[in-house]
Amino acid sequence: MPTYEYHCDACGADFELFQQITASPIKKCPQCGKRRVRRLIGAGAGIIFKGSGFYHTDYRSESYHKAAEKEKSAAKPKPAKDSTKPKTDSTKPTDKK
Repeated sequence: MPTYEYHCDACGADFELFQQITASPIKKCPQCGKRRVRRLIGAGAGIIFKGSGFYHTDYRSESYHKAAEKEKSAAKPKPAKDSTKPKTDSTKPTDKK
């Protein structure tokens, strides 16, 4: 459940209220009792994943992923051309009697 910020235009009180997302905004100020409260648009808080199964490396930037891919492809050894094998011509028929 999110924490919403409110401001009372009558007394100037600023307060926060922990409410469900589906709850309607309050209208009455808990300090002065007047019906001049409005919900403010806040920046909110970032999502924090806690517990097993979440790693801080799961959400790396796009530039990090590109650099890691370049590094991975540079580390792979390129297959060498094998020129020691004799070439055989399989189109010639062999006559064995």
